[in-house]
Parts: sequence; structure tokens; C-alpha cells
Amino acid sequence: MKHVFSPEAPAPVGPYSQATIHQGVAYLSGQVPLDPETGELRGSSIEEQAVQVLSNLEAVLRASGSDWDRVLRVGVYLIDLGEFQRFNEVYARVLGDARPARSTIQVAALPRGARVEIDALAVVDSD
Repeated sequence: MKHVFSPEAPAPVGPYSQATIHQGVAYLSGQVPLDPETGELRGSSIEEQAVQVLSNLEAVLRASGSDWDRVLRVGVYLIDLGEFQRFNEVYARVLGDARPARSTIQVAALPRGARVEIDALAVVDSD
């Protein structure tokens, strides 16, 4: 098992890794829209926050030896399902042709007052 850390993504806000790799799969921890340099929440709209979260996840994917085309599953957590369509527009633009399996769940609250959190599973290169 290998733990992943990318300085291009925010440091974890708790006692966990940005990702853990085991037997060719990267398990990416949930990312919220924190700026990797300042640790502060970036953006107020769902669109702005989605872009930051997906950018953070992409940095962890790269550090894990993977990319969006090899993501198996994504978990999306929104504080308001009324923003589902607006989120989807950003998600589709960022992921391009990648279409991993996905769940989207409305939650009561997220860390640091975020509107969205996303986690993922991805295939990585074998060591």
C-alpha cells in the first residue's frame, strides 16, 4: 500500500491521505474547494467550487499515476441538489469524454462550508 501526497492539492484537513494506492487502484479522498496554496475556500458559486474541487482531484490523480480517463467511480456530495444541473455542466466540461460511474448525494453540510465534495477511485500504473 502506498500513500499519495501532491503539493498541487490542498493538504488534508484531518488525519488521512489525499489518496491510497493498493493493487493498482487509487482511492482518492474527498476534495473540497480549498486553494492548495492558501488552504482557504475558493469560490462561492457551485460552478467556481466545482472547478476548484475537480482541479484538486486532478492533481491527486496525476500524483497517483492516473487521469480522468482511468477513473472508475466518482462520489459527488452536494449541499443542494437544486444545483445538480449547474454542477453537471462544469463536470462534463472538465471530464471531457471520460464517463466514470457516479453517485450524487445531497448532504446537510460539508467541511469548511463547501457546497461540493468529490471522491474517486481510479486505475493506476502497476509498480
